[in-house]
Amino acid sequence: MSKLKYYYDSESLSYRKIERKKSEVFQYILIYLVGSTFLSVFFILLTSTYFESPKEKALTRELENLILQYNTLNNKIEDAQVVLSNIEERDNSIYRIYFESSPISDDKRKAGFGGVNRYKKFDGYDYSELIKESNKRVDILQKRIIVQSKSLDEITKLALQKEKFLQAIPAIQPVNNDDLTRIASGYGRRTDPFTKAKKFHYGMDFTAPRGTPIYATGDGVVKRADSRSSGYGKHIRIDHGYGYTSLYAHLYKYNVKRWQKVKRGDLIGYVGSTGRSQAPHLHYEVFKDKGRINPVNFYYGNLTAREFDALLKQTSLVNQSLD
Repeated sequence: MSKLKYYYDSESLSYRKIERKKSEVFQYILIYLVGSTFLSVFFILLTSTYFESPKEKALTRELENLILQYNTLNNKIEDAQVVLSNIEERDNSIYRIYFESSPISDDKRKAGFGGVNRYKKFDGYDYSELIKESNKRVDILQKRIIVQSKSLDEITKLALQKEKFLQAIPAIQPVNNDDLTRIASGYGRRTDPFTKAKKFHYGMDFTAPRGTPIYATGDGVVKRADSRSSGYGKHIRIDHGYGYTSLYAHLYKYNVKRWQKVKRGDLIGYVGSTGRSQAPHLHYEVFKDKGRINPVNFYYGNLTAREFDALLKQTSLVNQSLD
């Protein structure tokens, strides 16, 4: 039951009941509601400005964590770029030079992305520039890795070719040092044992007893094993590929057949004195692109530096050849 309120009427010297009109009551109620609403809105605005809700606090922490992760990612990208730059430098200045291949230019390695804006989808956010820059750096790094990966594939192929080349070219003496009596004659002008005239000697003569083993000086295919070449007697020719051929003459007997594949160090025949020869020895020649070259340059595979120096001195002597 609502309380009744009274006021004192000084004219009648009595208390009278306060009676409110409905319009006044409605007015008071309206003022109260408007005031309450205003105060509520003001309080909400005040608290939202200076105080965060639990959800807002969680979102703020999540945003700070994302920014931290982006910065960490950028640091890792920088570290990866340093490592990749080192690999690229070695690729250009060591590997490609060794295998005689042209270096890859920086423009090709570090080329950007032209044309349409690839990162337009990241516009319109508070941290758009950070996100766009991170994605751009990742894309460029990825492209550099792809270019380097393809380069290493090419280097691998070049290395395999180089390995085959190094295995193929003549690189050892055809007769072991322990089996040699002496090196009778080297490459150059020498005295012919039959005519006593000076003429050019196109190979090297290794003096050794009859039956001394002769070895292939490089990988290849036996192209000839016969005595149908004037002066050489029983001889073997091995095609090593890459324009190289080696010849072994005056053999006592063969240990290979025509078209047989051989490896460096394989036993191919034995020292003899067949053909135009004065004594048992091996006459050895090396051809490059069908032209004869000095065999002394192809013994690095099984001679020490001292042994090679001694060999150079012996082969430089102007003496008499044995064929």
